Amino acid sequence: MPSTPFKWLKRLGLFLGAMLLLCVLLGWIGWQYAHPSVNRTDGVVYGERHGKPLTLDVLQPAKGANGLGIALMVSGGWKSGPPGASPVWMMAPLLRKGFTVFAISHLSQPESTVMEIIEDVQRGVRFIRHHASDYGIHPDRIGVTGGSAGGHLSLMLATVGGPGDPSSEDPVDRASSAVQAVAIFFPVTDLLNLGTSTENPGDGGPPKSYVKAFGPDATLMDAWKIIGQKTSPIYHIHPEMPPILIHHGDADTLTPLEQSEWFVEQAQKQGNAIELKVVHGVGHGWPTMTLDIRRFADWFDRQLNPTP
Repeated sequence: MPSTPFKWLKRLGLFLGAMLLLCVLLGWIGWQYAHPSVNRTDGVVYGERHGKPLTLDVLQPAKGANGLGIALMVSGGWKSGPPGASPVWMMAPLLRKGFTVFAISHLSQPESTVMEIIEDVQRGVRFIRHHASDYGIHPDRIGVTGGSAGGHLSLMLATVGGPGDPSSEDPVDRASSAVQAVAIFFPVTDLLNLGTSTENPGDGGPPKSYVKAFGPDATLMDAWKIIGQKTSPIYHIHPEMPPILIHHGDADTLTPLEQSEWFVEQAQKQGNAIELKVVHGVGHGWPTMTLDIRRFADWFDRQLNPTP
């Protein structure tokens, strides 16, 4: 008859084995979820800047596409990545919901100024809308998402995006750059008031680490006031903006929560539909953001599929 210690060790071994098997199973399920089957086309040229191509990646669900598009702003510190740089796992919640994702890249600063980048991502949305039928999406149901600089660019699309130039010879430029829904993370909204940000130079000038991103005139205070106003979403709020959802950590020191709070306050004063979710105890990014993107997917589904 086995001894009591032997029984205990056997049970412990069975328990540990079961836990290991469970971890492997959960890991496999997580990996499967993060790698949905997609039809991917990288490096689609949507424009040109300084003699270099501007590209976007197209990721379409292999099955179950819902006919809706999401433009992802591939931008951090107004720096972007090459074709294929956007990992599928990050967009998995959107793809599994049926959205076609367009990952829009741009030339990185300081090679391209923030002002030029804003123009170029508008060109990206115009390109998507012009080719909507080619990608199987509705041209007037396009959302936009991004974080940090990508959140800033998303809000610029929400505030200044609009009709194209009807007299342009380029059909892409005749299309609208407007978006119909915005779900983003921790954007900078007021470059003229950086508040408690670690990037605040203390003299009203541009962010300390990004002076070159705004061109040589950004060092001239009179010129910076014009540049900062032009590139700050908060100064372009109007009552016809699309619905907006912002997730922002209350421990963010790079882009403090106040940036989103100021924008939300002004947007609400003009009757806009806008929601701010404060994530407590986190800074400029957090480990569970994929879960937030899943919430973004559900939110986009509601906003871009309005009930009759």
